[in-house]
Amino acid sequence: MNGAPARASRRVKVGDRIEVTRPRRVPTRLLPEDIPLDVVYEDEALAVIAKPAGMVVHPAVGHRTGTLVHALLHRYGPLPSAAGLERAGIVHRIDKGTSGLLVVARTEASHRDLSRQLEVRDVRRVYRALVWGRMRELQGRIEAPLARSARDRKKFAVVSRGGRFAATRYHVERTFDYLSELTLTLETGRTHQIRVHLAHLGHPVFGDPEYGGRRGPLLRLPPAHRARAALLLSDLDHQALHAERLEFRHPETGELMQFTCPVPPDFAAVLRALACGC
Repeated sequence: MNGAPARASRRVKVGDRIEVTRPRRVPTRLLPEDIPLDVVYEDEALAVIAKPAGMVVHPAVGHRTGTLVHALLHRYGPLPSAAGLERAGIVHRIDKGTSGLLVVARTEASHRDLSRQLEVRDVRRVYRALVWGRMRELQGRIEAPLARSARDRKKFAVVSRGGRFAATRYHVERTFDYLSELTLTLETGRTHQIRVHLAHLGHPVFGDPEYGGRRGPLLRLPPAHRARAALLLSDLDHQALHAERLEFRHPETGELMQFTCPVPPDFAAVLRALACGC
């Protein structure tokens, strides 16, 4: 900036001269990897996959191997790459620490149609989550625009200006002493949407390490609950968020496709422990 190294704390003023050297991008070569997949449904046009928590959907910085895309290439061969080779076949994504259903396109025509359905909100995605605290209302709608966090560019935040429209509907299924089980339906599909919306309401997803779902709420619990909550957290190494139901129209036949996937064993174990008061 103005001929000197820039500092993160330096505010930009009118007239400042900023020079940026962009590193030369090295093309990524994706090699198929023999990684087991939980295939819920597949045909020549598409596949529905139950992604485990911990698996990254597509290659990114820090995750150049071992992703869902690598596994898909091994199982199906070349996939539609309109969105780039690193997102071959991907129509929508799920966070690394979130488990559950997502649809993959196997042909260019399917990718176009499924992407269109997603854009016009004809794809129904329902999640199950365990969150800290008790919601004030048994059901509701969260509408709050999202943008990248000014403090941490890897995260997202609710903003008052300049964000992208985002809306999430929720319904409380069960309440416990210090946690609530919810089902949530996406109206939009922004990155980290459910996690950011719930944290914004003061009810972060249980176990979420990025949006205040681990240590903070735990320390605010009364001693009578703290030890038990800590034990439940130790049994869950990811956020308690699961893509449970998925609905869309088949891109070739127009048939309504509906899929359901139960929560993974570790999430289920936490719910059972809460239900019995163990």
